Amino acid sequence: MREKVLLICSECLSRNYVTTVNKESSKKLELMKYCKNCNKQTLHKASK
Repeated sequence: MREKVLLICSECLSRNYVTTVNKESSKKLELMKYCKNCNKQTLHKASK
């Protein structure tokens, strides 16, 4: 099964992206994504 997670910018804490991840994965997803509020690429972390 897969579950939906939100990706949150680590600098401005805005919720920018929605994606799905595998439920069995033990690590939290961390990606470098573009944040429209910061106007640059920042680290985004997964949240439920």
